[in-house]
Amino acid sequence: MTTIAEGRTFPAATLAAARDRLLRICVHLPVVNGEPGPLHARILVVADVLARTLEAEGRQLARVCALPEPSPERILALEAFVAALGVQPPASFTGNGEALDALGGPADVHVFGDGRCDAEQGVRVEVGSVDGAGAHPPPPAGDEDLLTLRLALLGHPYHRRATLTPQDVADAGRTLAHWRARVAHWACSPSKPVPHEFSHAAADMLTTSLDTPAVLDLLRQAEACDDMPEGAKFETFAFLDRMLGLELVREVGRAPLPETR
Repeated sequence: MTTIAEGRTFPAATLAAARDRLLRICVHLPVVNGEPGPLHARILVVADVLARTLEAEGRQLARVCALPEPSPERILALEAFVAALGVQPPASFTGNGEALDALGGPADVHVFGDGRCDAEQGVRVEVGSVDGAGAHPPPPAGDEDLLTLRLALLGHPYHRRATLTPQDVADAGRTLAHWRARVAHWACSPSKPVPHEFSHAAADMLTTSLDTPAVLDLLRQAEACDDMPEGAKFETFAFLDRMLGLELVREVGRAPLPETR
């Protein structure tokens, strides 16, 4: 059963199981003028990790993104932005007034930022703001820049303000490249089960408070653990990445084969 901090006072709210229907999630985005910005990225990433966590519990979800004045140009920009962030695409992008119809009923969960949500029903998950020069990376040529930003954002508790410097984002990029290289190396070893202490700790961290910084610390602990077989390290990173969405297995199988004589 997943619980999450709700609203500005952050009491723990339980996301009750919807036994006879999909659990409805509405992601509220601020106005998009030009390129989507860091707050849009953070709202989308938090909603994505929440959805991945709920799906890992066996929940079935319906998700939409609602925004003011959803012009075709803005929707196209957001679709590309969502893909570059590694976010699972919502069923649709709608105007605020059409979200209820798109979901098939009132939302059970609202994810929003900047205080912009006037919903009267459902759990309200407010995402903290993003400040700093590092919060504004250049538009990515592919998806690499935004996955780096995703990692940098996951290092902060979702409900608190995040300040990112250019150094923070650069460090996240180096960490992402390093982890992918290690995962590709470990993939060559015989597979071993994910140690229970890691799987249970991650489930507790995500389902009680969506504590992504603590899950990132688990990855660091797994990498540094001398007693853990490399096959278990691979499975641990792959398992935790199902919720983090960092594409840590991307480089598996891409290393060039050794030359044969």
